[in-house]
Amino acid sequence: MGYHKSGSCCARELFIPAGNRFPASAIIFSLVLICSSCSKGTAGKTVDASAANRTVPVRVVQVNLKQVRRDVESVGSLFPYEEVAVSSEVEGKVEEVLSDVGDSVAKGQALVKVSPIELQLTLDQQRAFLQQARARLGLKEGADLRDVSDAAEVKKAQADLNDAKQKYDRAKALLDQGLVPKQNFDEAEARYKAARATYDLAVQSIDNIQAQISQYKATTELAKKKVSDTTIRAPFAGRIKERSVTAGQYLKVQSPVFLIVNVDPLRVRLKVPEKMASWIKTGQTVSVSVEAQPGRTFQGKVSRINPVVDQQTRAFEVEALVENHEGLLKPGFFVKATIPSDRVESGLFIPQEALQYVYGVYKIFAVEGTVLKEKEVKVGDRSGGEVEIIEGLSEGEKVAIAAKGQELRDKATIEAVK
Repeated sequence: MGYHKSGSCCARELFIPAGNRFPASAIIFSLVLICSSCSKGTAGKTVDASAANRTVPVRVVQVNLKQVRRDVESVGSLFPYEEVAVSSEVEGKVEEVLSDVGDSVAKGQALVKVSPIELQLTLDQQRAFLQQARARLGLKEGADLRDVSDAAEVKKAQADLNDAKQKYDRAKALLDQGLVPKQNFDEAEARYKAARATYDLAVQSIDNIQAQISQYKATTELAKKKVSDTTIRAPFAGRIKERSVTAGQYLKVQSPVFLIVNVDPLRVRLKVPEKMASWIKTGQTVSVSVEAQPGRTFQGKVSRINPVVDQQTRAFEVEALVENHEGLLKPGFFVKATIPSDRVESGLFIPQEALQYVYGVYKIFAVEGTVLKEKEVKVGDRSGGEVEIIEGLSEGEKVAIAAKGQELRDKATIEAVK
């Protein structure tokens, strides 16, 4: 069997069996299809080659070494300045609850009222005991005895003692002169000793009554305090966080009723790496931002620095106080904080436009002659539209910033533009 070979403009060969006959139109149509396919393949290869060789317009900038003041950046949480569980100091039935969760309260403001009936009766009883003791001394209500000798009982005993003393002295003088018998002297001496003992007993009795008065005063004041404690008050100005009391509830001593927090100022507690221990001092300014207030910062000052470094995290705690007059911050907020320090160091900086963040990795395109080379870098602080490069670049190297609408790629040829 023989074959006829037909040439093609696409450098392909069309073999036609010699023994077969085909219409001329069919042969021509096949040749057109083959040549069209060849033309498309050649054009695609030309376009790809053109794209690969096309130059990319870029702006070339140099990596600069600058002096930068270091800031300490950290994260933490907000805590109330003070927090206390307010409890009942007396037993009794709750008559009225005057506040609820979320309310702002002033220092000394009444929160809960407990029935004072039983405690008021106890107070009245103690006042009666006190007045009774004063009456035994001949004192009016509210009066006190300044001197024991002013008591009526002591005055009478003193008068009897003076009379007995005079009679004793007279009897002794007469006895010495032999004008009275010894029996009369003995009687006068006995009356004198009895009067002196009576006086001593009177003084002791008044001392005992005065001690009772002091005791009744103390118990009266205690009863008065318990009556006052039936109104439970806020120990400081703040906000009510929790409520655990209802009207009609019977409270015992130390039963919690409210949890109050002081939220102005707030405490900010931050974790700072140990290498920055010398960068922070008490009184330094702290700038705080929270997600609940985007674009806004709150100012505070470092108030306390923990002297101990956590051995697991290798960090120490710093506490700052932040004013919260508007009540925009709440305890428990997650915060980002910046503490400017006095430490000045050298760093390599490039414009932020030259930095790309792809799949969790920071990359730049270094300029080597007229070709781009993709590099992975580690970044540090950001300042004034520039970013610090900690690792991956050296001073004097050049990096590329893509022109508008352009995309950079590794090993691409560039054309520097302004």
